Amino acid sequence: QVQLVESGGDSVQAGGSLRLACAGERYIDCMGWFRQAPGKEREPVAAMYPGGTETFYTDSVKGRFTISRDSAKNTLYLQMTGLKPEDTAMYYCAAGPGSACVRPLSIAGYNVWGQGTQVTVSS
Repeated sequence: QVQLVESGGDSVQAGGSLRLACAGERYIDCMGWFRQAPGKEREPVAAMYPGGTETFYTDSVKGRFTISRDSAKNTLYLQMTGLKPEDTAMYYCAAGPGSACVRPLSIAGYNVWGQGTQVTVSS
């Protein structure tokens, strides 16, 4: 099974920026970022079609976060700007077959998950 390894999480002040990275062993069709805050359910953040032709964002991060991928490096990125305390969470990279991109912001379609990287935003 493909392994995903996230990196880039850190503690920052509100308004700051971070870039998360997710390294995979090989090319994977549908990839996305999800996050889970303590005591809350895991929620979608962003996802993208395999060719990067279309990206998807949850409303709360639109205009602040950007998902991208470097297929040559099998790496997915999440550029986060204008961070807010409510963005504090464990961020997970996820991958799935092409069918996952039918509903790219639905957790159900993804079958491979990374271990997570912690993002903490202080006010």
